[in-house]
Parts: sequence; structure tokens; C-alpha cells
Amino acid sequence: MNVLKNFEAVFVVTAALACAATYALETTPVNAADANMQVVVVSAKRLTPEQKLQSVLEERATTMAADTSAKESKI
Repeated sequence: MNVLKNFEAVFVVTAALACAATYALETTPVNAADANMQVVVVSAKRLTPEQKLQSVLEERATTMAADTSAKESKI
């Protein structure tokens, strides 16, 4: 029984090392000077808490309307 517990520990350690080695060997370093790298710049102001609440309420209303129409079309 003790051999099985040790074998399980060895298997788990081996699997962890294999996963770590695969990750370490497959990733390539990112070169910041790459001319082909696409950059996205988002310039927008943050929403106020009132605007966030209004947006959430509108989204919920839209979702509820879509769910209701989907249920009605099944009938």
C-alpha cells in the first residue's frame, strides 16, 4: 500500500514538471520593438455611477424582452 502512495506522488510531481517544462519551452518572448505588433488605444471617459446603473437597467430590459419574445415564438 505504501508503494502505491509513493507512486502517486511521483506521478503527480512528474506531471507537474512536464506541464511546466512545456509551458517554459513553448512560450516565446515578446519583442516590444516589433514593427508588426498591433496596438489598440481606447480613449473614452469613464461612466459615472448613474450612467452605469442606467446601462445595466437597459441591458436587463433588452434581455428580458428578448427572452419573452423567444418564449412566445416557441408557443
